[in-house]
Amino acid sequence: MILASWIGLVATVAVAGSMFYLLAVDSVRRLRSRPHKNTSALPPVSVLKPLAGREDGLEYFLETFFVQDYPQYELLFAVEQQDDPAVPVVEALLARHPQVPAKLLVVGQSAYANAKVWSMQKMFEQASYDILVVTDSDASVDTRYLRDVAAYFEDPKVGAVTHLYRGVASSDFWSTLEALGMSTEFMAGVVVAERLEGMRFALGPSMAIRRQCLEKIGGFAAIADYLADDFVLGKWAHESGYRVALSHRPIEHHASSKGFVSTFKHRLRWNKSARFSRPSGYYGQGFTYGLAWSLLVVLIWPSSISFALLLVSFLLRVWLAFELAHLLEDRYVLRRLHYLPIQDLISFISWLGGFLGREVTWRNRRYRLLTSGRFARIDV
Repeated sequence: MILASWIGLVATVAVAGSMFYLLAVDSVRRLRSRPHKNTSALPPVSVLKPLAGREDGLEYFLETFFVQDYPQYELLFAVEQQDDPAVPVVEALLARHPQVPAKLLVVGQSAYANAKVWSMQKMFEQASYDILVVTDSDASVDTRYLRDVAAYFEDPKVGAVTHLYRGVASSDFWSTLEALGMSTEFMAGVVVAERLEGMRFALGPSMAIRRQCLEKIGGFAAIADYLADDFVLGKWAHESGYRVALSHRPIEHHASSKGFVSTFKHRLRWNKSARFSRPSGYYGQGFTYGLAWSLLVVLIWPSSISFALLLVSFLLRVWLAFELAHLLEDRYVLRRLHYLPIQDLISFISWLGGFLGREVTWRNRRYRLLTSGRFARIDV
């Protein structure tokens, strides 16, 4: 009787996961049918780039911001120390593109728990313009990226803009799985959330905000003690009365971690952060793993019904990946569909792992997660 109850429960969750796939497919199609924003109003923009270390491909990632097809913008880079490995990369780009107003700031040791936000605050203090764009160091964009950002700010009700992104892998197998998860799993959750309740968060690889909106929520300093600064920034922008816009012109987010241990730790850190930032949403995330739950049904109750459930779940998962590949213009997804079960199992296990403990390691520093998504450094 107990086993039957467990089988029924797991099967129910598996069916719910398959229903999520269908909802996600419909949401992706609706989003893809929207026309892209265009505008002739091109206000000046300040691009803020917090840096820490030198990942593979950094020079290429950063250079995509030096070659923007945009009339007036500035680039601000920030590192904590002069000996940061990113410094010579930025200096080489400054010399190569003297026509682009850009500067490198050495901001010193962070006074905030979130060192990235400390860098953002210091760049904000020197930014010249009212549209502020913050992107991760491992993000790259096309030449019309800033034009796309500006198009959304033509609406005065828009306080922040964020972008969908496609995962780009290095040559490492585990980064390939992580990139596949970015494009076909994480983006599915974003698109469904936008469909059901509108954007109430931002995505770290690309987030832009009006100076007026930022000042209304207390500036970057207000999010100094939050690990998921992107989530909080978008959430507070929404709560302050502004609209957060989601652009479906994708940028690229490069999976730079290599090796199973490194990529799995990255997944765990993200999941733990999500659990403390949005606890109810984190529980709901469990209902999105239809393929993993279906496989679990097969393992505990091998039968024609359970195998049929697994097959349906797999086909729906592939359909969703196909639709997202189209939306994100991700040509690599279709070549890696056979990796979906492995990627989803690793993601499912890391989601379960997110319930364990409250310590994370970020940028070689240890932190303890606190309530409401805050965190504090653990002194060694």
